[in-house]
Amino acid sequence: MHIGLIGGIGPAATIFYYRELTQAAAARGIALDLTLVHADVSTLLGNLAAEDTVAQAAIFRSLTQRLAAAGGEAVAVTSIAGHFCIEDFKAVSPLPVIDLLASVPKRLRAAGYKTVGILGTKTVMQSGMYGCLSGLKVLQPAGDSLDAVHQSYVEMATAGVVTAAQRNVFFDCGRDLCAEGAEAVLLAGTDLFLAFEGRDPGFEAVDCALLHLADIAEQAAG
Repeated sequence: MHIGLIGGIGPAATIFYYRELTQAAAARGIALDLTLVHADVSTLLGNLAAEDTVAQAAIFRSLTQRLAAAGGEAVAVTSIAGHFCIEDFKAVSPLPVIDLLASVPKRLRAAGYKTVGILGTKTVMQSGMYGCLSGLKVLQPAGDSLDAVHQSYVEMATAGVVTAAQRNVFFDCGRDLCAEGAEAVLLAGTDLFLAFEGRDPGFEAVDCALLHLADIAEQAAG
């Protein structure tokens, strides 16, 4: 299947998705058929702050029309923050949407988790990933820690690189969430691999982008 990706939000996450999909295709012995379009991260963050799901869905629709014209058969958004408008987008998308908000709870239930912590943007944390985690107890950072995680994440995602200070914020908050009873901490931001990949944070971390990518890879393989 020809996969279309809406990337750019942020740039590091886009590279992560592309890298993981090429590796998954190679492992399956198939040729990856993929087209990528770029969405502007600053525009998305502005629409997210304004809760303007209609405006962002219209942007995604326009980008998906390009993907469809290039032969795309399904589309995925390489940003968890970008899923704030996913229902509006699915309603207008010219292609079927591989929805991260469906991929993540399905795979968490299969793994048997009951209580999880969450790291990402403030909207994602406070909403329990836009309400898709019903049936799970979701712990989020509190007070100043919530703001620190959000700010660190947005700065990291925009720059495409992580600083030691930002990594420490994520690791410290993750450890606190596990101390409160989380069995694992959800990396609910597709750029969080920058801080966690190749590192031992001292707790079990579940990268939601990888759960999404598993579904995309399955569809890519047909």
